[in-house]
Amino acid sequence: MIVEIDFNSDEALYIQLRNQIIIGIATERIREGDTLPSVRQLADHIGINMHTVNKAYSVLKQEGFVRLDRRRGAVIALDTDKLQTLEDMRRDMSVILARGVCKNVSRKEVHDLVDSIYDAFSR
Repeated sequence: MIVEIDFNSDEALYIQLRNQIIIGIATERIREGDTLPSVRQLADHIGINMHTVNKAYSVLKQEGFVRLDRRRGAVIALDTDKLQTLEDMRRDMSVILARGVCKNVSRKEVHDLVDSIYDAFSR
């Protein structure tokens, strides 16, 4: 698993790690049933604290992307609650779109951007 963490970013490390794993699932580099590295292995590989990896895994579990198994560790297991996912997307996208409106980004530019991003994740 390739993870790129920006240590100079203002974004928390556990959020960066969470986002990288979600993108890995969306692009099918990581598939349902795959086991993620152990907390210790991933922390050592990236060069971050084990608690940071543990927090990222816990957030992924809460969001329905992984389940924690005593024998196998963190396993990709997608929760299929579509209505909740749509509501979460609405909440997150509202702020992003408001930022775009404030910067005079047009509706067409937003649609083109969303289409290009979605196409990158299409299966």
